Amino acid sequence: MTMKAVQLQTTGGPEVLSLVDLPLPQPGAGQVRVKAHAIGAGGPDVLIRNGTYKWMPPLPAIPGNELAGIVDAVGPGVSRLAIGDRVLVSARELPQRGGCYAQAICVAESVPFVLPDTIAFDDAVSLGNFQLALALLASNGNLPAQSILVPGAAGGVATALAQVARSRSLRVIGTASTAEKQAFAIENGVTDLVNGDVKTLPQQVMALTDGRGVDLAFDHVGADLFIACLRSLAPSGMAVSYNILAGPPSADVFDELRKLLARSLAIRTFSIHAVDADITQRRGLMEEAIRLMASGLVRAPRAMRMQLAQARQAHELLDSGGTLGKLVLIP
Repeated sequence: MTMKAVQLQTTGGPEVLSLVDLPLPQPGAGQVRVKAHAIGAGGPDVLIRNGTYKWMPPLPAIPGNELAGIVDAVGPGVSRLAIGDRVLVSARELPQRGGCYAQAICVAESVPFVLPDTIAFDDAVSLGNFQLALALLASNGNLPAQSILVPGAAGGVATALAQVARSRSLRVIGTASTAEKQAFAIENGVTDLVNGDVKTLPQQVMALTDGRGVDLAFDHVGADLFIACLRSLAPSGMAVSYNILAGPPSADVFDELRKLLARSLAIRTFSIHAVDADITQRRGLMEEAIRLMASGLVRAPRAMRMQLAQARQAHELLDSGGTLGKLVLIP
């Protein structure tokens, strides 16, 4: 028996992705097979495809870091899961990243997360962003906070951040570049929108917060935006850099901190890979994300659905930034 999967033999643009027939995997001892119902497509998949991911799997590779479906076969010795269980597979739990752009995947029975019936498969593949958001919001040691700043508030991680923050009654100040993205940001938890101009962002944030600033600012762009985030912080606030899409700041960051010395500010660089070796913390964050979604305190952003065979077109959209919400591949 065979299955369909999307594979790359070499790295490059969307054209390197090919729909292939592979043998249907059979679970070994202690393994389960999960039949995919929904597959998440996102930024890490693009990094695998173009060969720039720091945790690159060996070629030929199957991209994909989230797969939700049903256990349809179990190997000898399996006791935790049973055929028919609804589960989520996250590549953060696998020995190497990727592997989820496939109609089925075999994994150790300790890997999948059990999904309650209240979480649809399409929604489940957004849970990784909520896991990440929970870790980001703990960047300041879970100290009390009143407000956060989320530039690019219509993005996948940003909307998860906004929703988790709102579940904790925090004020969420965000930026979004178009009317459509602004509406999407508000729909997903942003309480106040400001102009994203880095020259005026701090003044706008201070005006909204009566001169206090925000307790946490989450920057995925870098460059001048990171400095604007620093200047938007309240006393003892923290700026968290979780990506640098535009490169590092050209200004002297330490000099900027000294200029703002009276505020006693902090900086953290963040990667979810910091918990790669901490199984309890990593899985605990995902279990908390599942609990929040199951209880209705957060909800997955609306999904754009495409067929697995349309993976190339999906990556063209990812490359262009032409998606709002989660991009979900249907096998």
